[in-house]
Amino acid sequence: MNHKILNKLERKFGRFAIPNLMMIVIFGMALVFLIDTFINPEYTFNLSSLIMFSREDILAGQVWRILTFVFLPPSYSIIFIAFTLYFYYLIGTALESQWGSFRFNVYYFTGIIGSIIVGLITGFATNDYLNMTLFLAFAMLFPNFEVMLFFFIPVKIKWLAWLDSVLMFVSFLFSSWPQRFALLVAFANFLFFFGPELLYHGKMIARRIGLKFKKKKYTPNEHKQNWKNHWWDDHNNNPFR
Repeated sequence: MNHKILNKLERKFGRFAIPNLMMIVIFGMALVFLIDTFINPEYTFNLSSLIMFSREDILAGQVWRILTFVFLPPSYSIIFIAFTLYFYYLIGTALESQWGSFRFNVYYFTGIIGSIIVGLITGFATNDYLNMTLFLAFAMLFPNFEVMLFFFIPVKIKWLAWLDSVLMFVSFLFSSWPQRFALLVAFANFLFFFGPELLYHGKMIARRIGLKFKKKKYTPNEHKQNWKNHWWDDHNNNPFR
């Protein structure tokens, strides 16, 4: 996204930003999980069913569902949700620390608004795709951050981001059209913020490939130095580094 536009918006509306937004979302997910897990067996009460997105129920007057679907937990496995919520906390706080509260709010709420619009049109909305694009944003800013895969294999976050992108593409291929639209809107939000960096990276790759097919002939020393210079430029400007 254009930084000048964001700077202007932040000067005008920055005071309205919600600090620690991801903590609020995580707390809401944890609360829903606990209520559904420990109260539901005894009282046959399911909070998730009351807050999930439902266009029919929204039009019938249950307007809270427009927003409350954001707090649906990603899983009902205690081990998995503990790990996932911690990871959301790590990602959210890192992005907010890097961008500031206002810009993180813009990124998150833009994704939510897009999901709501698609949900009102198609009848389907989820918070899963938005959370996946948070992961992609984190990988763009901190590509060399390492996580312990299966608790003992160190893996750089950029490789997991590529895997996440592949999974999103596969999900797009085999999902229904309402799910596809929801996924496209979430990914469009990511491109809205990181499109220029991705485009620049693509140009650097094309430039490097083009060097190999240039008709000009270099001496071995000239060719070696030319490749090193362009590699160094690409390396310094690589958003996935």
